[in-house]
Amino acid sequence: MTLPEPFAADDPAPRVEMGVGGVAAAKARLLEEARRLEAGVRKGEERRRALLHVLQDIDALNQRLSRQRKAMLHIFVDYEHDRRGLAGQTERLHNSRRALMHILKDAHRSNLRLENGRKAMIHIMGDVRETTQEVQRREQELRDKQEQLIQAGKLATLGELTTGIAHELNNPLNNIGLFVGNAIDHLQFGAADRECLLDELRNAMEQVRKATQIISHLRTFGRVAPVSRETVRINEVVGRAVSLIREQLRLRQIEVRLELCRENPVVVGNAIQLEQVFINLLTNARDALAQSPRKLIHVGSAVADSTVRLVFRDTGPGIPPDLERRIFDPFFTTKEVGAGTGLGLSITYGIIKEHGGSIAVASNGDTEGATFVLELPLATAEPSEHPAG
Repeated sequence: MTLPEPFAADDPAPRVEMGVGGVAAAKARLLEEARRLEAGVRKGEERRRALLHVLQDIDALNQRLSRQRKAMLHIFVDYEHDRRGLAGQTERLHNSRRALMHILKDAHRSNLRLENGRKAMIHIMGDVRETTQEVQRREQELRDKQEQLIQAGKLATLGELTTGIAHELNNPLNNIGLFVGNAIDHLQFGAADRECLLDELRNAMEQVRKATQIISHLRTFGRVAPVSRETVRINEVVGRAVSLIREQLRLRQIEVRLELCRENPVVVGNAIQLEQVFINLLTNARDALAQSPRKLIHVGSAVADSTVRLVFRDTGPGIPPDLERRIFDPFFTTKEVGAGTGLGLSITYGIIKEHGGSIAVASNGDTEGATFVLELPLATAEPSEHPAG
């Protein structure tokens, strides 16, 4: 430390000459220097502490920088990995772009072909619509022809039944004449008894009712059948068909045996058309029994699952096995020329198919005669109180 000038060692003279004022001034200078030195020391200490803080901050900063450097290295590694992946993706994208260009070119060509196809389809749809309308028109014409054919078949059947029907009508007419004649005799001879006359007139009215039923049945059967479908009790239709042809069968000494099920099954169909089916089968059996020694027609019905099964069997010569598949063909007949049109079984087949059923010839084995088996679906709905037919 440098001593103040008044206290220099090589200058003793001032020490002697210094007085009280000089000492005080020297002391003041010393005190001031001490304070200055103390302030310098304090500043140095503060600087040292500040330097320590700076060094600590620098150390913490270095640590953060080290961590950031390591993170930066990881980032660089990830960046390089991503850069390489991006380069691969760029290459794949470039390849995809080229493939897409080819696809777009193909799509353009496909669109052109599609447009040409669409135009062709429009023309085709127009042709299909015209063809469909033509088919519908022809189907309607076919249905009309079928209905006309069915009606012609009914009229032909009525023509064949004319003799038996006339004889059947003749009986009630003769009875009416007899009863009315008896009533007239009672009145002419004065032996008129009120109760007796009433009995004769009642009997005559009963015969009128029978004749009316026969004529009404003929009118119903002969009219054009409506295309509507209703619930039909099949056993009752079979009974009416048998009653219409019964007189013809009786005149030919043909026995009819009915074995109808007790359930009286109900089907959905057209009663007039179904009656025509049964009459066709009965007339075929009638003709087949013309030369048979035993003349019997058996008609039976049974219910199985959801169908009703009807069987028409006769004791005639039967159908040869090689003809069983042809008998339902239009205009095919085994009868002599002029004895049949060959439409009866064809019409029968068409009516049964329209009713959702089936008809087939069953083999009788070694027994005589032919057997026709019909199956019709039962009505799923509850029959009405007064079903059709």
